[in-house]
Amino acid sequence: MKFSLSWLKDHLDTDADAAAVADKLTSIGLEVETVEDPGARLKDFIVAYVVSAEKHPNADKLKLCMVDTGPASSSEAVGQQKSEPVQVVCGAPNARAGLVSVFSPPGTYIPGKDITLGIGTIRGVESRGMLCSEAELQLSENHDGIIELPADAPIGKGYAEWAGLGDPMFEINLTPNRQDCAGVHGIARDLAAARHVKHIPLA
Repeated sequence: MKFSLSWLKDHLDTDADAAAVADKLTSIGLEVETVEDPGARLKDFIVAYVVSAEKHPNADKLKLCMVDTGPASSSEAVGQQKSEPVQVVCGAPNARAGLVSVFSPPGTYIPGKDITLGIGTIRGVESRGMLCSEAELQLSENHDGIIELPADAPIGKGYAEWAGLGDPMFEINLTPNRQDCAGVHGIARDLAAARHVKHIPLA
């Protein structure tokens, strides 16, 4: 049985987070196999704007990109101090000036590569971050190019928040005698009884 935290909260009046819900499910005999929270995994990735993309001086297939990481688009940044563009070496064929994409700063864990990104030197040029593909974020198998976002995506905002990925997904292992919990409404009813919170009845 799989359900999301937001779906559960459609049936349960609670402000409990994913960890608290998982603990309570286990304590009432509903074994939690996994809790996947892509929002937490991708919390350090940022919506960013490629200001320029020039040929790398020492490599034909690489580009030297200057990347604006926020805090906001130029139309929203009146009165705010904008950060200096960040230099990134990128080998993606679709890297180009004017593209809105997903940026990971040094220190970010890249789940699709199982590495923690550092400041690197690529063919003699410093690179202070990465423009990411969907495969690198484990969103799909697509690694042919970096992610392309709509032009109005807010520069500097967390990508997971903007993309609506902050909804943890639970998977529970139901035993044959718990058919009453084969739907999220039944799970909410049991949690309500255990936590003494309000169960929201079906309409």
